[in-house]
Amino acid sequence: MAGREAIKRAVQQVRPILSVDREEARKRALNLYKAWYRQIPYIVMDYDIPMSVEQCRAKLREEFVKQRHVTDIRVIDMLVIKGQMELKESVEIWKQKGHIMRYWKESQDPKPTDFLSKFIQGV
Repeated sequence: MAGREAIKRAVQQVRPILSVDREEARKRALNLYKAWYRQIPYIVMDYDIPMSVEQCRAKLREEFVKQRHVTDIRVIDMLVIKGQMELKESVEIWKQKGHIMRYWKESQDPKPTDFLSKFIQGV
């Protein structure tokens, strides 16, 4: 019992990073999404990547949906801070084309595992 009370006290004493409650964290994440959404056409043009604006926006949505399960306000704030840093680096052209194309590496088709699939794909 004493352990639970100590945990509750420790959780209550943790200071927020940016957001005070879940609604504020949600607004920050939504604002980050909108900022990325607006900047995607310029990023596609500046980096001359072989993806359309629609494909990039679909990937943006996929990245945000991947983190949808996060409920801790401090973790959400850290993800928003990292997202803002990534956006600034992309907009200021501090990255190279390979850094931008890295986002599509994870969504490639998995490599074949059985013999026939490997044979057909020439692996």
